[in-house]
Amino acid sequence: MNAFEIVGGKPLKGEIVPQGAKNEALQVISAVLLTEEQVTISNIPDIKDVNKLIELLIQLGVSVNQLSKDTYTFEAKDIDLGFFQSDTFSASGGSIRGSIMIVGPLLARFGKAAIPKPGGDKIGRRRLDTHFLGFEKLGAKFTYDSKNNFFHIDASQLKGTYILLEEASVTGTANVVMAAVLAKGVTTVYNAACEPYLQQLCKMLNRMGAKITGIGSNLLHIEGVDHLGGTSHRLLPDMIEVGSFIGLAAMTESEITIKDVNYQELGIIPDVFRRLGIQLFLRGDDIFIPAQKHYEIETFIDGSIMNIADAPWPGFTPDLLSIVLVVATQAKGNVLIHQKMFESRLFFVDKLIDMGAQIILCDPHRATVIGLDKKIKLRGIEMTSPDIRAGVSLLIAALSAEGKSIIHNIAQIERGYQDIDTRLKALGANIKRISATPSGYH
Repeated sequence: MNAFEIVGGKPLKGEIVPQGAKNEALQVISAVLLTEEQVTISNIPDIKDVNKLIELLIQLGVSVNQLSKDTYTFEAKDIDLGFFQSDTFSASGGSIRGSIMIVGPLLARFGKAAIPKPGGDKIGRRRLDTHFLGFEKLGAKFTYDSKNNFFHIDASQLKGTYILLEEASVTGTANVVMAAVLAKGVTTVYNAACEPYLQQLCKMLNRMGAKITGIGSNLLHIEGVDHLGGTSHRLLPDMIEVGSFIGLAAMTESEITIKDVNYQELGIIPDVFRRLGIQLFLRGDDIFIPAQKHYEIETFIDGSIMNIADAPWPGFTPDLLSIVLVVATQAKGNVLIHQKMFESRLFFVDKLIDMGAQIILCDPHRATVIGLDKKIKLRGIEMTSPDIRAGVSLLIAALSAEGKSIIHNIAQIERGYQDIDTRLKALGANIKRISATPSGYH
């Protein structure tokens, strides 16, 4: 099994460019199924989840051409709907959670779809109700084959309607929007997600001929059209990578410039890291983080302990809470991390405690971090990555720690971070890929 071996405690220096946004890629690549005309997408990250989705589209019959490392053309002229019944589709579609995103476009264009229960991170229950309730409101009917873990959906004619989503799910909103753009009549989606990635999808669909208004708000109006055409689209930089690199710089006392971050789309992410005491400066569209020996967590105005929690956009993204938690372990001061949206994402803190961090796991959703102010360095250990974000958090911890660390199950990390070891080496990190089998408790 592949693993990373990291020798930490070394400051890094240099420039790093964030990859294209993984979560946006899964949406807009799925949207190519809405038209038989050519769609060109650039800044696509070379990561496992995205590559698996592209492979799935090829198996469905989409003609895919790679023009460069990050640019592809897609042409969904001849889709093989019989592929839904194959064992290959069951294996391919179930291996990534992003496969659920093909359902909305397929329902809109062909009136039917099927999908195996998707895979993805082991971070607790991640229900698909929002997707299916939205499809039902549009007129679809679905059945779940519990024996084979398969969903079958029939939608011979989707009709516009009023939809109040029970949660502001990004993927749920995206799927409903893609189903509604070719439905008859007008669809109104209230409590819609409004993340930049969802906005990007809606703008792309409008360039293809869709009629979507309210983009950027939680109230979308979609006037159904008869067909969509081709377009070109460029993905945003991945905001989770940007936040990860800010945390990396602070933990390792490094001077790092993050290039071309599309700052206006980062929302409150920079401010949350500033609350941890991290200095960062905007230079053009780059973020510069100077080397810092210390950073101090702010308190609230009344002097009470800082509480950082996730929330739907424009709140703080849950994907960066793991990074914030790790960074807080070497800050001066205390903070309560409140992960509201997933109940198992904080369970990786046992590895940080083994490394010497002072953390109290209050319950599956909350952890109190007592910052060490870098007076006591974390120590290198052997550990296993449980999911993408926790894996990168542990990688950051290992790069700041004294001694050698080994991180197993790095396939989880590579699902979301392109060439991460190569890019970190370019900053001066002592990291290498090894073949290793987990040993003992970690």
